[in-house]
Amino acid sequence: MNSPRTTLYRDKQNAKLMGVCSGIADYTGVNAFWVRMGLIGLTFVAGGMTIPFYFIAGILLNKKPPHLYVDREEQQYWQRVRQSPKRTAREIRARMRDIDRRLADVETYYVSSNPRLNAEIERLR
Repeated sequence: MNSPRTTLYRDKQNAKLMGVCSGIADYTGVNAFWVRMGLIGLTFVAGGMTIPFYFIAGILLNKKPPHLYVDREEQQYWQRVRQSPKRTAREIRARMRDIDRRLADVETYYVSSNPRLNAEIERLR
């Protein structure tokens, strides 16, 4: 069963306490150290109000599946999707247009350099 890659999970593999900060780091692509420092800073600013929310999140969030990503490249892809789905869709469309253009170039090359193939294609039209 595939787990949704756009879901926030607790990351117990890289956890210091309950895995909430490392899960947020995995979800956003930000280094876990900076997420932890942000939580500590926010705790001081908010007068300790973040501590109950941390433990609530630790209880409510599901544990990250051990094999959610195939490799680091796939993990970075899904982090980009979560950060900006529209930008990712544009990047994919641009890659597909580039592949389509390159295939058209290959087709043109082989058809123009192979008169027999060119004649066969013309006969089929």
